[in-house]
Amino acid sequence: MKKGWPDVGDLVVCTVVNVVEFGAFVQLDEYDKKEGLIHISEVASGWVKYIRDHVREGQKIVCKVLNVDPSRSHIDLSFKDVNEHQRRAKIQEWKSEQKAQKWLEFVADATDENRDVLYDQLTSKFGSLYYLFEEAALRGLEALPGIEHEVATQIVKVARENVKAPYVFVTGYVDLTCPRPNGIDIIKRALKSASKSDDDDIRFDVSYVGAPRYRIRIVALDYKKAESALKKAANNAIDVVMKADGTGKFYRELHSP
Repeated sequence: MKKGWPDVGDLVVCTVVNVVEFGAFVQLDEYDKKEGLIHISEVASGWVKYIRDHVREGQKIVCKVLNVDPSRSHIDLSFKDVNEHQRRAKIQEWKSEQKAQKWLEFVADATDENRDVLYDQLTSKFGSLYYLFEEAALRGLEALPGIEHEVATQIVKVARENVKAPYVFVTGYVDLTCPRPNGIDIIKRALKSASKSDDDDIRFDVSYVGAPRYRIRIVALDYKKAESALKKAANNAIDVVMKADGTGKFYRELHSP
């Protein structure tokens, strides 16, 4: 379960809990059941005569975050701004993360570690939990630097027992800087740009290494597709910061800390 609040522009998996005349209230499944509102104007394009023709209680949907106000515990969402490709990709990502969280329980039980502490440690270091298990299945202990040996060994064991997809992965790094006052927001936008793809078979994991460096991991069905996606992702990120008077540089591999 993710902590904190989603960012504006994020896609989130929701469960519809209450449909009223002016919109629909939902729970954000990935964010500890925080509540959000889809105003009727964001349910569908055009005039909505019967809102329940579009959403209904108990339905699992994907929404785009329009506004977040933690002081009021309020999140505005859009259902109409999510296309079918985005919906399928997000639901698949969410299901994969659910599987990975179950696998993490196996690791916690085998090592007598606190599951929540492990989750925080691993996601802060590696980003997506599911990608971590995929890499552990492919690369073994090499994929888990800095993780206590007993825990790392169990992660590899559980990963190789459960990860079935014949994926390959490649990793690259981008150094991104932007001198503008809103430089952090521009870099966030650049990293989101790096994660865009029209191919459902390609998965991205973008994580922070240490200023100004960010890691881009690509998981795909073959190396040719993965390498192509990695270069495109890095170029997309670099283009965003350079258009804002920043700098960007791509590294295929990281040779030094």
